[in-house]
Amino acid sequence: MSSKRQRENEQKLAKAISTLQTVADSTITPRNIRKIVKDAILMLNDTKLDLGVRVANAISVLDEVSQDPNMPSFSRVTIWSALSTLESIRD
Repeated sequence: MSSKRQRENEQKLAKAISTLQTVADSTITPRNIRKIVKDAILMLNDTKLDLGVRVANAISVLDEVSQDPNMPSFSRVTIWSALSTLESIRD
């Protein structure tokens, strides 16, 4: 992978994590959803796994939780924004 693409991916990853952190820190987000978002952040930070694997795992978990009917719209839109950023990461 070129270093330019790697730098772009790292920037996108940092942006997605930062976006997810706002949901994880939000008191209006239900506790169970905050826990899942925090778990996704931990997955994304797990450098033992390949970047593509980390992103795919996090997308899967976040996509599922974004369907939760109890989620406030602020949290849902923020998670969708992070998902969009994660989906743009290319291994």
